[in-house]
Amino acid sequence: MLGDISKAEQVYISCGYTDMRKSIDGLAAIIQQNFQLNPFQKSLFLFCGKRCDRLKALYWEEDGFVLLYKRLENGRFQWPRNEDAVRNISWQELRWLLEGLSIDQPKAVKKAHADSIL
Repeated sequence: MLGDISKAEQVYISCGYTDMRKSIDGLAAIIQQNFQLNPFQKSLFLFCGKRCDRLKALYWEEDGFVLLYKRLENGRFQWPRNEDAVRNISWQELRWLLEGLSIDQPKAVKKAHADSIL
């Protein structure tokens, strides 16, 4: 199916600014060279430009890459700006990001891990 990102096992965001003129090959090169990750893994990679009103998502399907592009008509994404960093986020954090919220929600209830309970 074209662009079924729900099958992605990981979601990564490229913090900082990305040149939004980059195509699939340019974004895949950033993933490999800057972040030492494999663009062919079952992961969704997100990139945002300086204006914070557009994002690109790169996802590998079995027969090729899918490039998704979103432009907001009103508002901006609350994108983390740690230069040259990649961050693994949860699906909940992705939802917050796409809704215009920060992925660092200080009052959100964090999931507990079994080893930290006892």
